[in-house]
Amino acid sequence: MPSRARALLLAVLIGGGVIWVLSSNSRPPAPISPGRLAPDFSLPTLSGSGDVSLASLRGHVVLINFWATWCKPCENEMPAMQRLYEALAPQGLELLAVSVDSGRKEVVAFKKRLGLGFPILLDPGKRAAARYQSDRFPESFLIDRRGILVERYIGSRAWDAPAYIHRIQRLLSAADHPEEAAPPG
Repeated sequence: MPSRARALLLAVLIGGGVIWVLSSNSRPPAPISPGRLAPDFSLPTLSGSGDVSLASLRGHVVLINFWATWCKPCENEMPAMQRLYEALAPQGLELLAVSVDSGRKEVVAFKKRLGLGFPILLDPGKRAAARYQSDRFPESFLIDRRGILVERYIGSRAWDAPAYIHRIQRLLSAADHPEEAAPPG
């Protein structure tokens, strides 16, 4: 093949590739950010009692935590999360700890070893985690009674610290004052 023909073929291939990339509709989704409706999901419980969907919890304040048994920061925050759950579940807090582990057995052992009593959901295919654009663990999302994302927390937290307890209590008491549940604008 003459060099002129090769150059023309190369130009056509490059041009076609550029046009394909520019016309592609595969843009990344908008970031999950405060003030937006939290994406719904339905996942099986570790206990085997059925599936839990976020939509079924509308009207409740929900803390969703994406985690894995192999994640040391996840393990470090679990005792504080258990204390938060014990303190605020009676007031109406729903806590959903979503494990992205591929196997159930290690999650059962983890729960037993740490003495966790809050609901654990299984997301081995990471579909719910992907809907929340969560790929760094632990990562948590605080959702108000209307299903609106209030806060996104990347990394482990001392969930039983007064600042987190106060923030969640404000959302829990906002049943008669929905404007208080809205994130600061």
